[in-house]
Amino acid sequence: MEMTGAKILMECLLEQGVDLVFGYPGGTILNVYDELYHYRDRITHILTAHEQGASHAADGYARSTGKVGVCLATSGPGATNLTTGIATAYMDSSPVVFITCNVTQNLIGRDAFQEVDITGIAMPITKCTYLVRDVNNLADTVREAFAIARSGRPGPVLIDIVKNVTAEKAEYEPLPREEHIHSGRLANLIRRGPDQQPENAGAQPGGCEQAGGDDRPVQEAHAHLPVP
Repeated sequence: MEMTGAKILMECLLEQGVDLVFGYPGGTILNVYDELYHYRDRITHILTAHEQGASHAADGYARSTGKVGVCLATSGPGATNLTTGIATAYMDSSPVVFITCNVTQNLIGRDAFQEVDITGIAMPITKCTYLVRDVNNLADTVREAFAIARSGRPGPVLIDIVKNVTAEKAEYEPLPREEHIHSGRLANLIRRGPDQQPENAGAQPGGCEQAGGDDRPVQEAHAHLPVP
């Protein structure tokens, strides 16, 4: 069925069993918030006074429930206000998916109003970051992000979506969570790491994907390091 990117995002959150999100609205993420209103009977939104508060609340929720926390913020200062919470989740291995919206695709890289490279800023303090420029890739990206956040050593993942993607339409097919490892980007990740179990695929700290090939030397080195 054809849906807007914002609606696809909501459906993907439901696929993951999300029923509570934390956030603070702003200009570029308004399409997502407009759609979230229509899902208010299934997804509860906790409005905080500041994006940093939302990031810590999502982190605390993940720690106390064992579920993946979800945090929403807008572009520019909204996104950068998340960084302390992201870093905290990363250092303490807390599974949180941070979802931000950036300026429209035609303004990316042009120093537009409230444009910031949040994927680059967050790269050292996340397991993975994504910049979604094509609505057709949105569902796969969300599914992969949640799998990475909760698998292996848990940690934060950031998804940045350009604003026009939230309004554009694409075909969306519901997919049960247990089938995600057999479809799309996540299935490709698993095939690239043949020695990994499905639940651990792509879960190496500090990167989106494994480089492919034999990762046993990395695992052997890791076993001798004084790290969790």
